[in-house]
Amino acid sequence: MRADDPVGLDEFATHRSLLFSIAYEILGSVTDAEDVLSESWLRWQDGDRSEVENPRAYLARIVTRQALNAARSASRRRETYVGPWLPEPLEEAADGDGLDHVLTGEAVTTAMLLVLEALTPDERAVFVLREVFDFGYPEIADAVDKTPAAVRQIAHRARNHVRARRPATVANPADARAVADRFLLAAATGEVQALMDLLAPGVVFVGDGGGVVSASRRPVEGAATVARLVVGLLGKAAELGEVGLRMTVANGMPAAVVSIDGVVDNITCVEVCDGAVTAVYAIRNPAKLDGVRLNSTGPAPDGSSP
Repeated sequence: MRADDPVGLDEFATHRSLLFSIAYEILGSVTDAEDVLSESWLRWQDGDRSEVENPRAYLARIVTRQALNAARSASRRRETYVGPWLPEPLEEAADGDGLDHVLTGEAVTTAMLLVLEALTPDERAVFVLREVFDFGYPEIADAVDKTPAAVRQIAHRARNHVRARRPATVANPADARAVADRFLLAAATGEVQALMDLLAPGVVFVGDGGGVVSASRRPVEGAATVARLVVGLLGKAAELGEVGLRMTVANGMPAAVVSIDGVVDNITCVEVCDGAVTAVYAIRNPAKLDGVRLNSTGPAPDGSSP
């Protein structure tokens, strides 16, 4: 520990993006992850760090334990959650700067986070630390307060669960953007057939209103049904006021921030696999939209300037 940094601020700041990413992967919530970091900072600041040889592992242990506590509370709350639950969107900065996380690729996708929801909190923490962040078994054992042998068993069990439920490989945002743009343009112009041509036969639409705003209470499946639903939702939005669309990347997928009269109404992530839209995730719960920016930073789906 540096003598001129008695409270450990530099060390915490150095690892903050990693620590946030660990908490987010365990919790699926930006808000809860930030709360975990705040609590972890207090514990790091107030604790005895004189014999800490590996600040990264030590901080990861603090954050993991706080995240596990939060995850157990969250799992009880989700038992009474109204309608489907979706992770709070983690938006990527347009310029690639100022990111609070280190997550990229499949690990951060909504589909993967929903797979992780099927794990127990301990399984999820072990899987995240091992498979996503490549921590060693002894380090993970310290973080979850178990023996390395037990952690190996948990990791094996978690990998099997994830492998069984893992969705098809999701296209990276750059490859998926063209499909997502055509999808949104067809939806915005009400072209149901053009929309259906972009949808996989088993496409699923999942809406999360949290019981606060209207949203489908269960997933909707099938190309024809999803196409009509998406067109209908945008049509209803247009009846309420001026609709704005901003393209972005959230949870490793192209996404559209939909606003009505200058207020964010939802963020909709479009999952693309093998050139077709396989899932649409629409988050409308206002509690999950606080961190979603309104201002447009890119072209509209039709290629025009916002």
